[in-house]
Amino acid sequence: MGSATSDTPASEPAARGRKPLTDAAETGLKIVVVGGFGVGKTTLVRSVSEIRPLNTEEVMTQAGVGVDETDGVRGKTTTTVAFDFGRISLNDRLVLYLFGAPGQERFWFLWDRLFSGTLGAVVLVDTRRMDDSWYAIDRLEHHRTPFVVAVNRFDDDTARHSLDEIRLALALPEHVPLIDCDARVRTSGKHVLVTLVDHLYQLALAQESTP
Repeated sequence: MGSATSDTPASEPAARGRKPLTDAAETGLKIVVVGGFGVGKTTLVRSVSEIRPLNTEEVMTQAGVGVDETDGVRGKTTTTVAFDFGRISLNDRLVLYLFGAPGQERFWFLWDRLFSGTLGAVVLVDTRRMDDSWYAIDRLEHHRTPFVVAVNRFDDDTARHSLDEIRLALALPEHVPLIDCDARVRTSGKHVLVTLVDHLYQLALAQESTP
């Protein structure tokens, strides 16, 4: 698997264009992608979006030195300062609107607003910087927002922790889906989103069956 730090997805078409919604589309779900700095949130939104994604990336400057924690992502030169936005149709009727949240602590104040109206979330995890995942999980649990956890594997991750080890390290309950992914690859990113939608569906069924 190639380095997941690349800003350009390996499978992204040279010119995707702007795909209009089908006339049959009737259900839109707001999904937020969260996680630590440099974990691949922008890359995931870019790789799966069927429209030209809106990115608020800026070149990192000297002002961020000592403020943004860059251990493990030394090659990163840009950063999201507001949010990323993309769209993907899972089928003729179901459309997901994707919002990628900024990862640095100084932008966390934006998260609560991004969570407004969100039906579910994806937490991207970089096992080299596992501690960066705690805040995202904590905020989602605080908002009672259902989520799945996707491990974005990087080439220089020599530890190669198993999913069971990662679940234990993050203290994830068994009912929270945990899967591997490559944020650059559209099919892999789409699988993450399908997993989230399936999780939301199962939660809705369980709620309906509760007296």
